Amino acid sequence: MNDAIYQRLGEAMAKRGRGGTVTVPEYDRMLRVLFTPEEAEVNNAMPPGVFTPDVIAAQTGINIADVTAILEGMADKGLCLSFVRKGIRLYNGPPLMPGIFEFQFMRGTKTPRDYEIARAINGFRKAAAVATPVPTRASYPGARVIPVRRMVKAEAAVQTYDQVMAYIESSDPIAVTTCYCRHEALLIDEKDVCGMPMDVCMQFRTSAEYLIERRIGRKVSKDEAMDVMRRAEEAGLVHACVNTQRLDFICNCCACHCAILQGVLRNPKPAEAILHAFEPVFEEEKCILCGICVDRCPTKALTMGTANVPDWNKERCIGCAVCASGCQEEVITMVERAGAAPPPADVKALGEAVMRDRVRAGQ
Repeated sequence: MNDAIYQRLGEAMAKRGRGGTVTVPEYDRMLRVLFTPEEAEVNNAMPPGVFTPDVIAAQTGINIADVTAILEGMADKGLCLSFVRKGIRLYNGPPLMPGIFEFQFMRGTKTPRDYEIARAINGFRKAAAVATPVPTRASYPGARVIPVRRMVKAEAAVQTYDQVMAYIESSDPIAVTTCYCRHEALLIDEKDVCGMPMDVCMQFRTSAEYLIERRIGRKVSKDEAMDVMRRAEEAGLVHACVNTQRLDFICNCCACHCAILQGVLRNPKPAEAILHAFEPVFEEEKCILCGICVDRCPTKALTMGTANVPDWNKERCIGCAVCASGCQEEVITMVERAGAAPPPADVKALGEAVMRDRVRAGQ
């Protein structure tokens, strides 16, 4: 009986979004660590979008009180979203990624279950990476970069969706959580520490509301949110997010641990694998060839050559401005990239763009 429930769970999660696959044994093992059989059964009955417990009760035959208790437990564990609208408690089933994977480690705790979950997810990811061929071309980007705004050339037109401050000013509440990628790595190997700040992942509106209520994240003021972003920029982290104009989160990513950048770096031309609207320019007469920008670049797009400024590889540059924000001589500014497309309006539009790309590629 349980085997059938988990088989349906695997199929349901694979259909729900990225991060799910049924081709490696580690997938089933991971799901059994994350979900109890009762939680799996409830998850399998979740419809798309938001719902109330009576919907699940009608499909499963479980009474509403028991369904509600299971859903509340799942929300506490980061297996489903929950929030209140117009006095009604609603639930929503997230995909594995972005969603359930991240929620497991955002608290930054080190309980025995945290270690167990980390091993299960890490085992699945490794197996999936081996089973997935290295891409020969970049598919339509599922993520994008928001540049460090203060490094953009003054006369450049910076769209609202490319301004961190715009999201912070327009969002309430705002939550900050532990970087799930760096914390997962720490749970796997306590020596796997890159030294980057941990409490720098940021969520907005409904996502923030959920994370704050379940004590997965902490509520911050707008000033505190800006301080988080300044710390991330000083450390050389990349502002990365889903490739839409409306955002629920901004990650501050390192290339050594973070899933978004590691996915980008698997591509032969990283610049094509993530949407970005800016690129660097160098003032040759100011450059002292200190190499700081080369060291900070997360994609190795800069190298020290024979010129008076570092060599720039356009095919590797993702326009994050980490090079510019670390340049004490103010040699580097960011300018608009020719032909840069705007991000899709929302998740639905992103899904449609991904499907069109797959059709064009004959996949």
